[in-house]
Amino acid sequence: QVQLVESGGGLVQAGGSLRLSCAASTTIFPIYSMGWYRQAPGKQRELVAAFFSGGGINYADSVKGRFTISRDNAKNTMYLQMNSLKPEDTAVYYCNVRGRMNYWGQGTQVTVSS
Repeated sequence: QVQLVESGGGLVQAGGSLRLSCAASTTIFPIYSMGWYRQAPGKQRELVAAFFSGGGINYADSVKGRFTISRDNAKNTMYLQMNSLKPEDTAVYYCNVRGRMNYWGQGTQVTVSS
């Protein structure tokens, strides 16, 4: 069975940066899509950034120009580079991989202080 483990969250001041990592316990194949979601207190889960079929990348409007999604297939790892962080980015961030099954990480807390 596959497990996803997120890391890299923490407390950062507004304007700062963090890089989140999502490591899979084993190779997942095939992969139909993979990306990052977040859930803020009192809010619904939303897509932050994702790779989708055809090689395209989708970003939420709120993070465009600030966040960058990437992956290292050899390491079974996906990343989210977050720059120019804002207090409204505060949330639990989850990685997701959709293959024959949907896989979710346990989440990592990102807190941005003003």
